Amino acid sequence: MESPTQKFQQNRAAAEGAEMSFIDHLEALRWHIIRAAIAVVVFATTAFLAKDFLFHDLILGPSRADFWTYRMFCKLGQALNNADLCMDKVGFIIQNREMSGQLTMHISTSFIVGLVLGFPYLFWEVWRFVKPGLYPHERANSRGAVFFVSLLFAFGLLFGYYIAAPLSINFLASYTVDPTIENQIDLQSYLSTLTTMSLSCAFVFELPMIVFFLAKAGLITHEIMRMYRKHAIVVILIVAAVITPPDVSSQIIVTLPILALYELSIHIARVVRRKNVERLNQQLADNQGVVEG
Repeated sequence: MESPTQKFQQNRAAAEGAEMSFIDHLEALRWHIIRAAIAVVVFATTAFLAKDFLFHDLILGPSRADFWTYRMFCKLGQALNNADLCMDKVGFIIQNREMSGQLTMHISTSFIVGLVLGFPYLFWEVWRFVKPGLYPHERANSRGAVFFVSLLFAFGLLFGYYIAAPLSINFLASYTVDPTIENQIDLQSYLSTLTTMSLSCAFVFELPMIVFFLAKAGLITHEIMRMYRKHAIVVILIVAAVITPPDVSSQIIVTLPILALYELSIHIARVVRRKNVERLNQQLADNQGVVEG
């Protein structure tokens, strides 16, 4: 009767013998890329056709005083008896200065929206390509990766769009050095600020998943993260200062969720470490049983 170790070695050898060639890997990767590209094109085309919603409601929403974020701040100001949190109008005008500017902006914005909406499917295709190369226990430990990566991306994107971007746009576009100077913001500049803020927050919110995979690979532990917590706080403050306007309130609003994500990542690294130790102990116990048998 074959021992568990012998069965494992035979299965490992069979798997290595059935490995795909380099050309087969390239062919598989090509089809993953094609399917992902088709998904992006479909979402981008849908966004391009929904021009009124895309620009009037979505893109230009933070440029109007009736935007959801401004209304919530106004309600907060009323509750705190602080009229400064309410705004009746925005202090800038968005304009286009190039002949083909609006058409170009329409196409590029549709492509960006296609990438954003297709991100879960893009990551799923990447995961389908990587997954066959993982060991069974690695696949089991990474179960739900596509869901959580997509969920964190969506949370970060919503936070950037509804919190970080409106604060930055309102501060930068209404800031004046002299009352006689009127702020007339170029459409390209406005869109660049909006997308940069939103996408930056979306990717920053992936910190827990990044720590999860690094902890799985043994490249980081919760002890290291606790040891360098003060350094991490400095880095987080710098990141918040880069992606927000030079306004203390905006930086605090962006810094707090990133700090919360860092603390959550420490907990994730601790759980991963404990499970890794339990798995190694179980393997040692199984091997010891095989030797004694």
